[in-house]
Amino acid sequence: MEKTMPDFEHDIQKVWDLADKIGFCMLTTQTGTDLRARPMSAYAERLENAFYFLTDVTSHKDDEIAQHPKVCLAFGDSKGQKYVSVSGTAEVQNDREMIRELWATPAKAWWDGPEDPSIRVLKVTPSFAEYWDSPGTVVSYIKMAAAALTSAKPDMGDNAKVHM
Repeated sequence: MEKTMPDFEHDIQKVWDLADKIGFCMLTTQTGTDLRARPMSAYAERLENAFYFLTDVTSHKDDEIAQHPKVCLAFGDSKGQKYVSVSGTAEVQNDREMIRELWATPAKAWWDGPEDPSIRVLKVTPSFAEYWDSPGTVVSYIKMAAAALTSAKPDMGDNAKVHM
């Protein structure tokens, strides 16, 4: 069944809402022929069509992104059975105003303050996303057990592929 425009808008909003609620993701970059993922605290800004991160100028991900700007953000809430995968293009910026806007308590573990000259902003502009939004672990297990008994496929919640 083909989706209507409101369905697409709902799916796009769902991506932003889930990513914002989950907050942390695994950022995957390319290192030569290998892929590398690391946990990052994401700031989802739908109005700007961007995900922002604070990063350090001395980190390897800056060099990796300069060589291969295509990245993947994998958000996961295993307890709530909610997941989002976002593909996009990354760029590293030295935007001091944005750094001050994004500054929050977790950043204090890495830097002395928002004026630290080694802080950079990593901006990811999404191009494609997919989400999975299940009703939760207990309900999912019940649906899987019922499906196993009836040989039917379980309804595991919403799943959509979204062009951003």
